[in-house]
Amino acid sequence: MTSRTEFAREAEGRASVSAKVSLDLAKIAKERGIKYFLISYVDLFGGLRAKLVPASAIGPMQKEGAGFAGFATWLDMSPADPDLFAVPDPTSLIQLPWKEEIGWLAADLYMGGEEVAQGPRTVLKRQLAAAAALGYEVKTGVECEYFLITPDGKGISDTSDTAEKPCYDQSALMRRYDVIKDICDAMIKLGWGAYQNDHEDANGQFEMNWNYDNALLTADRHVFFKYMVKSIAEQHGLRATFMPKPFINLTGSGCHAHVSLWSKGKNAFSDPKGELGVSQLGYHFIGGLIHNADALCAITNPTVNSYKRINAPRTISGATWAPNTVTYTGNNRTHMIRIPDAGRFEFRLADGAANPYLLQAGLTAAGLDGIENQRDPGKRLDINMYTDGHKVKGAKRLPLNMLDALRALEKSRVLGERLGQPFVTGYLKLKNEEWNAYSRHLTQWERDNTLDI
Repeated sequence: MTSRTEFAREAEGRASVSAKVSLDLAKIAKERGIKYFLISYVDLFGGLRAKLVPASAIGPMQKEGAGFAGFATWLDMSPADPDLFAVPDPTSLIQLPWKEEIGWLAADLYMGGEEVAQGPRTVLKRQLAAAAALGYEVKTGVECEYFLITPDGKGISDTSDTAEKPCYDQSALMRRYDVIKDICDAMIKLGWGAYQNDHEDANGQFEMNWNYDNALLTADRHVFFKYMVKSIAEQHGLRATFMPKPFINLTGSGCHAHVSLWSKGKNAFSDPKGELGVSQLGYHFIGGLIHNADALCAITNPTVNSYKRINAPRTISGATWAPNTVTYTGNNRTHMIRIPDAGRFEFRLADGAANPYLLQAGLTAAGLDGIENQRDPGKRLDINMYTDGHKVKGAKRLPLNMLDALRALEKSRVLGERLGQPFVTGYLKLKNEEWNAYSRHLTQWERDNTLDI
């Protein structure tokens, strides 16, 4: 008997194939003046990989995909594996606003005629299919923080941006008007619903917001946004970084995600009678995130540097704005999860290094676990976690480093089963190799403090 999840996957597959067949990229290229296509995919480490394909060759590529050697990127493959094919999703097409003769396409990965289970976009699509099997659509929005820095990466690009509390600084924002304007104009042109831009809490740091949507669309746009910001910054002689903590004394870059589930056109997290306007379903979803937070950290905070943001000392602005404990609250930014409005919540743990697809996949997997097992998130805490967090008893602490997070993911039966062992096994293998590479690096701090012991 076919399970509900299998049925949803089959239905999603049929819809995907139908869309790919109905949209003729060669025809679209002629109509829009596209000369080249970037057929791209994101590897397990969040690296954006691509081939540049002339429009004259896009017909076969749309059906068969562009060929890659998977081992040459961060995927758990070997040089002996056959070709990896990135089959473009024509519904994801974005014309580069600053170079309209190029069309960008998100792709799904195939090998030997089968979808690659560890492919980040595939991992997300399977989680969304699982949600669909329960009758829900996952809608999310992301807040992408980044720094504009010097090309050599050694400092922020604006030497006048020195305020102790620079958040929302109008002068600092307007000194980077040309860059911000170009990025925002591009989002407006693309129809993303861009609605605000601001200077963030760290010197040299910015955030730009666009409308929430289906989680797959949000992830595709998140991928493209990071590429777009870096590209436009380069055009202005600057460098953009989404590194979680590029400067130890400044606030790090988060990637807060706003989440809601929808059913038959209605927000399933909304309940006027629920606490803070959130339904029981919404609290079960939050319960899933609370239950799986330590393992989820390996995905939402995937680098060594990530843990210098979520376990950071006070910055020069007065706060880190990042959580270090697994708690939730109302409209209070010192917790891992806050509920700012009825019908949604904000997950504040993730950082700028998070793989856009895996971020959404991890949130969905943990949340669905909470729904299916009716997990209780516990009592809401309405305290300042930065000043009174030490008084909280029983709340889990977040991992102190990347290795602790990887070990938590390895032990997680929930995420192992939901995200799939082909993905989890490959991800852990490569990430443990990354940790070992870091551990072989001798720092100046070690020499300064232990050379004469």
